[in-house]
Amino acid sequence: MAAAPVAPVWINLEYLSAEGYVERSHRLPSPAGALVKHFFYPGFTQRTGGLLRERDLPARRAAFDRSEWLRGIGLAAPADRAISLFCYEPAALPALLATLAAGPETTDLLVTAGRAAAATRAALARLPDTGQLRPHWLPLLSQRDYDHLLWACDFNFVRGEDSVVRALLAGRPFAWQIYPQDDGAHHAKLEAFPGLAAAARGLARLFRSWNAMGDGALPPLDLAGWAAAAKGWTQRAHALPELATALQQFVAGRARI
Repeated sequence: MAAAPVAPVWINLEYLSAEGYVERSHRLPSPAGALVKHFFYPGFTQRTGGLLRERDLPARRAAFDRSEWLRGIGLAAPADRAISLFCYEPAALPALLATLAAGPETTDLLVTAGRAAAATRAALARLPDTGQLRPHWLPLLSQRDYDHLLWACDFNFVRGEDSVVRALLAGRPFAWQIYPQDDGAHHAKLEAFPGLAAAARGLARLFRSWNAMGDGALPPLDLAGWAAAAKGWTQRAHALPELATALQQFVAGRARI
């Protein structure tokens, strides 16, 4: 790279976090011999690179036909509510399934393929009766169909970084399972999530319980009560810089120097 006729713009594109160091470190240079590397951070504030999203995403979401999509995956007669499950192996999963099974409402649980499906099947095998819970096993989904899943459900359990961004943009209440780390570093990352401390009653408890933070039991699922928090999160997410555009603009500015 140093021997190139025109020095390249060297970017270290970092992972997503809401912790304070992100704003402090965003766009900082790091000299490396004849070259300079810059750190570029996605994030949840205007002083970061923002979040990835397509220009036509709001229009596609507005035009989405929930009933048609659910029929397409075999749900011609949906339950009272639909919940998607994309997770690792949360310790609270058996308690969640038991709660849904015993609930007053019927629940279609749309389980994604892979680790979520394996963990759910293992937990269901220990459940005496599925009761009001109707599990559905999804195939591997394209990114676009994963968006459709989020839009079709009344609540979404998501994991990792990409799916939490899509959940933020979907406008539905959700719970985020952060990739667990042995040293517990993911706990600080979760606590820094914007608006968590002021979230609707019970939603912050659900986030923490789902991530095995403390001994708190899962709170009752208040999907209607949590809808306002989800709407606020989505509005703030769409007001952030768009990551690919911000990165392109930064690179163009550095290339002119």
